Order: sequence, then structure tokens, then C-alpha cells
Amino acid sequence: MSAKEKIKKNTKPISKVKAPKIPKKEEGVSKLRIRVRAYDSKILDASVKQIIETALRFDVEIIGPVPMPTEIKKYTVNRASFVYKNAREQFEMRVHKRVIDIVNPSAKVIEALTNLNLPSGVSIDVKMI
Repeated sequence: MSAKEKIKKNTKPISKVKAPKIPKKEEGVSKLRIRVRAYDSKILDASVKQIIETALRFDVEIIGPVPMPTEIKKYTVNRASFVYKNAREQFEMRVHKRVIDIVNPSAKVIEALTNLNLPSGVSIDVKMI
């Protein structure tokens, strides 16, 4: 059996190949996506817990918190100002991130989340999807 015959035997005609199924987006489902960022992971986890407790008081379906990759910014600085080029210091800033999705939020949930008092150093982005 030649190589061409093996290829013909193992391949399917183009008409029989099925395209992968893409899940359809459900209509009428709105999501509130909350992105929380902080330099300290302990403060971040405490504020995420506070957000989840507030949402659960109103019996809303929650997806998350989903930990996102930590963003690391590294800076290298010369220790001396003039002569010692090989003497350097390295600093880094870590930004921890979490994402929470709230499915079908009511007006009361949104109002309660906007009135939350979170610690300083925690940044929040709220978006309707």
C-alpha cells in the first residue's frame, strides 16, 4: 500500500467534517463583572469576601472569585550615582487581581455594592456585560 493510498484511507471528505459547536449566548442574562485589584493579597481577599457577603444577602448567583495572574513590574536602579555600574538594586511591584461575576443583579444589589466601604489600596472596576 503506497503512501497516497494510506492518506486517502485515513482522511474524511470535506462534506462530512463538522464544525465545532460554539455555545450560544443566552439572551436576557445580564452579568455584573467586578474586577478588584490591590498590592496586598490579604487586603484583596478581605475585600472580595466583603463583596461576596453583600451579594449573598440578596440571594444572587455569584461566579468567582477567579484569581487572575499577578502583574509583576520590576525596576532595576543603580546604587551609586557615578562610578559603580555593577552595583544595582532591583525592586518589584506586585498587583494581585480577582474577578467576580454576579448573574442577573437587581437594583438593590447594585446599590448595596456601590455603598460598600472597602479599605484603601483596593481598586474596583464594575462593568455590565
